[in-house]
Amino acid sequence: MADPRLRQLSIKTGVVKRLTKEKTVCEKEVLIERKRFDKFKNEGADEHVLKKQEEVIQECLMMLPDSMRRLQKELEVLDKFLQEEKDLQESKEYQAATLVVNEAKEVVAKSN
Repeated sequence: MADPRLRQLSIKTGVVKRLTKEKTVCEKEVLIERKRFDKFKNEGADEHVLKKQEEVIQECLMMLPDSMRRLQKELEVLDKFLQEEKDLQESKEYQAATLVVNEAKEVVAKSN
């Protein structure tokens, strides 16, 4: 029978991977919306359109701290799990989790 810790490891890895992607997508969305705002402004768009675009940018910016907080929390959980379960190092799940942790740490470091 498979070790239940491997299942937990896979779940925790998936959570961190998803949150890392979510954080990256949020950051890209902010950049896209800012470019769109600049384009509207350069084209002389209506003041109402510019105001709405600013609201969209603010909504995107409000999502960033929450996604960062959740990513950091789950990253700590996964990192602690990896430290406690060193005997699983030979498994492909452990190795995949290590890669995900490293990627997530890079995303967090870029944001700070």
